[in-house]
Amino acid sequence: MSTETSPAGAEARTPFASRAGFVADEATGTAAHYGNPLVEQRRLIGGTALVEMGARGVLTVTGPDRLSWLDSLTSQSLKGLQHGESTETLLLDPAGRLEHAAGVFDDGVTTWLLVEHAEALAFTTWLDRMRFMLRVEVADRSADFAVIGAFADLGLPAASPAGVPLVWVDPWHEIAIGGVGYAAEAGHPAGEWTYRETLVARDDLPALAASDVPAAGLLAFEALRIAAWRPRLTAEVDERSIPHELDWLRSAVHLDKGCYRGQETVAKVHNLGHPPRRLVMLHLDGSDNVLPAPGSLVVLPPAALSDDSPREVGHVTSSAVHFELGPVALAVVKRSTDTAAPLSVVAGDTVVAAAQQTIVPPEAGAAAGVPRLPRLGATRR
Repeated sequence: MSTETSPAGAEARTPFASRAGFVADEATGTAAHYGNPLVEQRRLIGGTALVEMGARGVLTVTGPDRLSWLDSLTSQSLKGLQHGESTETLLLDPAGRLEHAAGVFDDGVTTWLLVEHAEALAFTTWLDRMRFMLRVEVADRSADFAVIGAFADLGLPAASPAGVPLVWVDPWHEIAIGGVGYAAEAGHPAGEWTYRETLVARDDLPALAASDVPAAGLLAFEALRIAAWRPRLTAEVDERSIPHELDWLRSAVHLDKGCYRGQETVAKVHNLGHPPRRLVMLHLDGSDNVLPAPGSLVVLPPAALSDDSPREVGHVTSSAVHFELGPVALAVVKRSTDTAAPLSVVAGDTVVAAAQQTIVPPEAGAAAGVPRLPRLGATRR
C-alpha cells in the first residue's frame, strides 16, 4: 500500500486528515496510518478504535424485486434476507470465476451492497444492464456515505434512512448457512473476527473525525485481515480465481440455492473435483527486514528439490507486519504444493524464507465421494 506524508490532497476527501500523525493512502486519500500501525492494530482488534474504509464503495438496490433479483444473479441465498441481517455474496462469470464481491444488508426498503470502491462503477453498470423488466433500481451512493470499520459497537452515528441503522456485520466469523468451510475450524482465526462496517452520512463525518474515538489506518486493518485469512477481491483475486481456492464458500456461497451464473462450476468443483490452487498463510523470515509486495513469486527452494533451480508454485496476494505474528502474507499456490514443504518468496533481489500454514487443504472438494469407475475393458485382479 503506497502512502504520502502530506495530507493536502487527501484533506478534501476525509476530515480525518486533521488528526495528528495522519499519513494518507495514495489510492484512497484516507489514512494509511497515524504514525504507529502496530499500536493501531492492537486498538482496532481490541474494539477501541475505528478505521475509515476509503477503499469501500456503497451501492443500493431498491424496488420490490430487489432481493429475488440479486438472488438469481449471485452466489448467496438472498430471497429470505431479514431486515437488519447481514450476509455476503459473489458475482461470478459463466465459468465460475470471481468478478465482484459484496457485503449485503437490507433495511426493508433498500438493499445495501458494500463493495470495493475501484469496482463500484463496473458493478453498478453490470447490474443496471441486468434489470430488464424487473422492478429494481441500482445506484452508486459512495459519494453520500462513508464506510467506517470497527471490531465492536463504538456508538457510531449510523445512517438509518428507513429506521434501521446501517451496520453490516461481516459473516466471516462462522460458516454461513448453506456454506462450507475448507479450512480446519479448530483454531481458525475467524473465530475472533468481530468486524463490522457502519455507513455514516458524509455530513456527519467531520463531527466523528473531531471526536475522541481513537482511529487506525488501512495498514492496521490489512494486517488483521491477513491474520484472519479473510480474502479480499482486489487482493487475492486474479482472472483465474474461483471461490473454492480462497475458502470463500465459507461466507458467500449457498450450495443448495437455485441457479445463478457460475453455479455449475461451483457445484462441480466442490462435489467432484478439487480447486486447482489453494490459499495459504505465509510466516515470513524478517531477518532482512524485507516485506514482499503483492505479486512476488513463491517458490520451492533448491533444498526442497532434487535440482539446483527453484520452482515457482504461486504468488503473494497480500502482505503486512502483524503486531503479534510479525511479517505475514497470504499467497495462492498450486494445489500440488506439499503442505510441509518450506517455501521462499522472491522479493526483488532478496529471497525471503517462508513457513506455510494451510488454509485450503489440497484435498478440498470432492465432497460427493463418487467412487471412480473402472475404465471400459479393464479387468480386475
